[in-house]
Amino acid sequence: MHSFTPSGMDLKSLTRISSFPSVGLTHHRVGPARIVIQCVSRYDSTDVNTNSNPANVGSGHVGRARHDWQSTCAILASKVVSSEQQDTEKSNGGAEGISAVNGHPTLDLVPVNKQSSSPAPLPKPLSIADLSPSPMHGAQLRVAYQGVPGAYSEAAAGKAYPNCEAIPCDQFEVAFQAVELWIADRAVLPVENSLGGSIHRNYDLLLRHRLHIVGEVQLPVHHCLLALPGVRKEYLTRVISHPQALSQCEHTLTKMGLAVAREAVDDTAGAAEFIALNNLRDTAAIASARAAELYGLQILADGIQDDSGNVTRFVMLAREPIIPRTDRPFKTSIVFAHDKGTSVLFKVLSAFAFRNISLTKIESRPHRNRPIRLVDDANVGTAKHFEYMFYVDFEASMADVRAQNALAEVQEFTSFLRVLGSYPMDMTPWTPSSSNGE
Repeated sequence: MHSFTPSGMDLKSLTRISSFPSVGLTHHRVGPARIVIQCVSRYDSTDVNTNSNPANVGSGHVGRARHDWQSTCAILASKVVSSEQQDTEKSNGGAEGISAVNGHPTLDLVPVNKQSSSPAPLPKPLSIADLSPSPMHGAQLRVAYQGVPGAYSEAAAGKAYPNCEAIPCDQFEVAFQAVELWIADRAVLPVENSLGGSIHRNYDLLLRHRLHIVGEVQLPVHHCLLALPGVRKEYLTRVISHPQALSQCEHTLTKMGLAVAREAVDDTAGAAEFIALNNLRDTAAIASARAAELYGLQILADGIQDDSGNVTRFVMLAREPIIPRTDRPFKTSIVFAHDKGTSVLFKVLSAFAFRNISLTKIESRPHRNRPIRLVDDANVGTAKHFEYMFYVDFEASMADVRAQNALAEVQEFTSFLRVLGSYPMDMTPWTPSSSNGE
């Protein structure tokens, strides 16, 4: 298994902020003592020290060690505070009072406008441009999720890590990168739903990135039909939500007699936010009750999912794996492929069946590096076979001798085998989704 180290950090996020107009830094307060910083930086290979020697930091280079990164973050945070206190400084950012922190040269600060006295906005989801080091130093566990505040993924992050700082991201891949770049400590992302099936995008990203599964959490999903205050169901002409949410409420919407168009958007809470921001009185969203509270919408109908047994399974991702144990139920996730096609699948499954190891999940995804395998036959021509990667979850810890022997046998039949993680199973009692949406 591979692990992530600070030396493997993407140095694009640590380059010096230049003075070009296209490069800037903005900040705003989202609470009494919290600053959200968004930074767009330019990669300049001349500013990167290929040596991890701390002695070279003072000469204008950015080191790769973790303490260098932390010091750079401290510089950035100090300048933000300084820029707020010095209202009369010139438009060059006004950080002349801070020449260095811990021996590091200062970063140029682009001036920002003072915010109005309007209510503090909700945190904006991270985007690719925001992937720069966070000024926070780990006093609180930071957990990335896809969506905006009020999303089911945010509720899953809170269930997996109570009292964490939830970091919204606008894409699944941004959540992966947030952990890899030390912006977040964990990511909580969905992989399958009891009604909608697998979230294929995240299976592909698990293979592309080098994060480890360190846990799972299962969240009952409770959908509500939301609209602006005063809007009646008869006025609606369309309903928007995530594609899986629309499919999970399809029959209920039909029974309600709503002659509406159904349109897919990126996430459930984002649909509620879109209606509130654009004052759409002919549109409703399918989202959680928490989304209605956050965005000032009313609940037209509660519990509109077609099946009360609607549960989404999320996995928790980290840079380092956890140590597997045998004193509690564990689950292990693997991915494998074979050069000779899918004929090896029976042999792999037999390795687990022979040792009485139960499988809880098997998923196939196209082999992106070689999607088609050609087999020439002089008599009948050329046969074209699709190639697949296979994802398997089984109920055993990697500390269990049975699992070790099973994987040793699987390795003999496969050309590629990777353990994605060995982690505790979610053993919380299952109850149908409740009215609070959590």
